[in-house]
Amino acid sequence: MKEKYPQSSTVFASNTSPFQSRHSVKLNFRNFFLGLAYILLFTFLVLSIFLWVSHPQKNKAPSILLDRASLEHLTEYIVHSDLSFPSQKNCTYYTCFDVYKCSHIHSGRIGVYVYPLVEYVDKDKVPLTKKITLEFHNMLKAVTNSVYFTPDPDEACLFIPTIDLLNQNRIHPKDVGKALASLPYWNEGRNHLIFNILPGSMPEYHPFLEVDIGYAMATSGGFSSLTYRSGFDVSIPVFSPLAADLKGQNTGDRRWLVISSQPNIHEDFREIISEMASEHPRFLVLNGCTSNPLDIKIRCRDKEMYRFPEILLNGTFCLMVRGVRLGQPTLMESLAAGCIPVIVSDSYVLPYVEVIDWKRAVLQLYQGDLSKVMDVLSCVSSDRISEMRRMGNWIYTRYFSSIERITLTTLRIVNDRVFPHAGRSYSDWNDPPPDRRPLTSNTFALPIGPPRSQGFTAVVLTYDRLESLFHVLERISTAPSLAKIVIVWNNQLKDPPSILSWPRLPKPLQIVRTKRNQLSNRFYPFPEIETEAILAMDDDIIMLTTDELEFGFEVWRQFPDRIVGFPSRTHVWDGRSHGWKYESEWTNNVSMVLTGAAFYHRVYNYYYSSAMPGDIKNWVDDHMNCEDIAMNFLVANLTGKAPIKVAPRKKFKCPECVNADLFSVDLSDMAAHMTERSECINRFARIYGRLPLRSVEFRADPVLFKDNLPDAFKKFKDIGSL
Repeated sequence: MKEKYPQSSTVFASNTSPFQSRHSVKLNFRNFFLGLAYILLFTFLVLSIFLWVSHPQKNKAPSILLDRASLEHLTEYIVHSDLSFPSQKNCTYYTCFDVYKCSHIHSGRIGVYVYPLVEYVDKDKVPLTKKITLEFHNMLKAVTNSVYFTPDPDEACLFIPTIDLLNQNRIHPKDVGKALASLPYWNEGRNHLIFNILPGSMPEYHPFLEVDIGYAMATSGGFSSLTYRSGFDVSIPVFSPLAADLKGQNTGDRRWLVISSQPNIHEDFREIISEMASEHPRFLVLNGCTSNPLDIKIRCRDKEMYRFPEILLNGTFCLMVRGVRLGQPTLMESLAAGCIPVIVSDSYVLPYVEVIDWKRAVLQLYQGDLSKVMDVLSCVSSDRISEMRRMGNWIYTRYFSSIERITLTTLRIVNDRVFPHAGRSYSDWNDPPPDRRPLTSNTFALPIGPPRSQGFTAVVLTYDRLESLFHVLERISTAPSLAKIVIVWNNQLKDPPSILSWPRLPKPLQIVRTKRNQLSNRFYPFPEIETEAILAMDDDIIMLTTDELEFGFEVWRQFPDRIVGFPSRTHVWDGRSHGWKYESEWTNNVSMVLTGAAFYHRVYNYYYSSAMPGDIKNWVDDHMNCEDIAMNFLVANLTGKAPIKVAPRKKFKCPECVNADLFSVDLSDMAAHMTERSECINRFARIYGRLPLRSVEFRADPVLFKDNLPDAFKKFKDIGSL
């Protein structure tokens, strides 16, 4: 009996094959999915059109226009309310600024919205504000051209009204308060920034803007320590358009020690200043000229007329005393002229005080000490004058030289408050780059931390002191981070000893023979040097311990762009010879680390050998001296940084020393040797056009150095003594 197969539930027509039926089913499924796709696409389009109609544009506010046509035909904005929000004098960044409005859309950068330019009028069409000045126009333009600007208020966390409040004398405070309160995103002033330069008005001239700004931040050029809300407001300079007339710097001797050029000084201060000027012939006091009192580009002393501000180029110090307002354009003009400001104003808050270290550029005295100003200034060294002048001119150029720079600096400060993790460091704000560009066109860059695995190469310069050389090799070969030793054999009259005569060392040793006996050979970029770190050694430094070498290498790894080493020296100004003096006595300053025992990056060998300015390299080789000073000049000029002295050791004595300076031995030609080293500094400074050496007052010691702890807790136990 045959088995019956189960019958399918599908019934086929007599004239249709099973294959044709399956093909029809596939077509039906395809049509179904195509229809579903069309329906979904249609639904998506309908929803998109609906959302676009409901929200016609993302930027609900009109964008700002700063062209001439838009400024001449402003739209009227009627202020209906008479309400305003009083200024909150106790505001801080944490209580009055809503940081949560700073969206993550611009990571690490605030969004700044600028209100449209309109003409604010009351219900009777009477203007409440004045037309904007050129300075305020340039401020707004700087903001809208900056990376912070956004035309969308929903993306902004800082709002800038387009009401010109730079000079309080031009406004009616009550009317402006009403106009501010009517702004659509005002929110009682939160997250708003009000730009002002000259606060106060006659007769009191209060050191704050007398306008109701609610919880808004304010800038001002005349804050006092009582009205400045630290960390919230931003103190800015009083802008002087005359400063731009000062082209170049007078780097030579200046005729006047002190210049007082402020007009309208308070009578009490003027009497003291006039008395000092009568006693000191290098004190120049200038006033407005009675013959032409409206000409701001001239100043007079009695009947003598001087061009202003060009006269400031001939002054070493410029006096700035308190006037009717705390802030004065004298500060900006003095910095531009390289005339060091001497500020005599007890409560004046200097511009950008939260980021700029003003001690490096200006001198400040109490008002009660005004009569002592000449005694104070006569004690300032020429070295400090040069550095303060350079620092002041750099501050002016970078932060003050235009309205645009003042505006952008203000925004950077606010941005750093909101995003402190991405903010600038003290060095970013206050350390000017070297005066000269790097000696090659390539960008000078070193890694933040060279790899420890490479270790360092010890490059030992030697001539014929074999006994001390072998002691040095045995000593440094115990350092775990030592990768290789390269001997620079500088004696062309004598061959190096045979390989059997050398001590057995745990590290590779290579000998490089030079063609001439020149000190610069130690800084040649030999191909045998394969590590980034070089330990330059003389052949008689036999006293350094393994821990000292290892610690010195660790310090260099953290500061690979500096010379890091052990013997330190400094330079001082010699008033008798009117030149620089090389100093080997123990002082509180270090400006050079000698390369008889020092770490540095191998890239400096290339600079020394092929890009040393002038004839310094040839002069060093001809005189067989000062190659270490030349290397310190080179590194300081390239980086603008001082070397780092490591560990307390100051004495480097050995049995066979001949370098009187480095090893502090009692030789009869010590004075002549020191004189020659001083001549090197002065010669190199003339070639560079300046003295690039930087002084510091610290050295690097291990963290637990001299701590009363067992040696087992200390990583570097044998750091040595003096």
